[in-house]
Amino acid sequence: MKPGTNILPLLLDNVSFEIEGMRLIKDLCCTFEAGPRTVIIGPNGAGKSLFLRLCHGLLSPNTGTIRWAGPGGVDPVAAQAMVFQRPVMLRRSVAANVDFALKLRGYEKLDRAAIIDEVLSRCGLRRLKDNPARVLSFGEQQKLALARVWALKPQVLFLDEPTASLDPAATHAVEEIVHAIHDEGTRIIMTTHDLGQARRLADEIIFLHRGRMLERAPSETFFTAPKNDLAQAFVKGELLWWKLGKDNRRAKGHKRGGRPQRRN
Repeated sequence: MKPGTNILPLLLDNVSFEIEGMRLIKDLCCTFEAGPRTVIIGPNGAGKSLFLRLCHGLLSPNTGTIRWAGPGGVDPVAAQAMVFQRPVMLRRSVAANVDFALKLRGYEKLDRAAIIDEVLSRCGLRRLKDNPARVLSFGEQQKLALARVWALKPQVLFLDEPTASLDPAATHAVEEIVHAIHDEGTRIIMTTHDLGQARRLADEIIFLHRGRMLERAPSETFFTAPKNDLAQAFVKGELLWWKLGKDNRRAKGHKRGGRPQRRN
């Protein structure tokens, strides 16, 4: 990366997002600097995927701002990428899927061939390079999706539940690829429902609940001594569907934990 071309930090200032009047993301304020792997966790419906889509630029906030505040010199759209839970495979071979992405970025043919060979080898897909991408197993497709973005050397990579529904062997392979991409300098921001995976991959944790960021802490600190009461319950494996949490209680007549008091 050339000096002065980093798109980071990424700044979110009072970001909210709503659909049909229902606020799903609420007053998010945070900054992502270069460096650590951030893993976003929380119960289903917490807003994890929406958070990533807002950061990536697929969605626009209703209020607040999201901006790449680096020194400039590079297009933020071209310098970041996202891999989804269900990756989109082109109707082409494995190698041609990677080649298509590189061609769009203006790489010369000879350069593309060398890059394709390298990333497919590192992702364990070189022997499948001529196979149709759409007949690969789900785990192989996810590895191909990672190979495709790895070839582009993004500064920031968003990963939305990249191992959901994968077996342990495929999950391990994907995690190893994520480690390798991070080791080459790419900033990782990902979501997961798997607390074991969060422990394995995260340098820091963001805990979301009902669209609010209730805690952000180094991974070791979060898993040993979370400060927020809902985060404590989540780490213990408790169900949070009825809990409001001490930071979210607005209605009168709620005991600690969020259950309404009965009136005589």
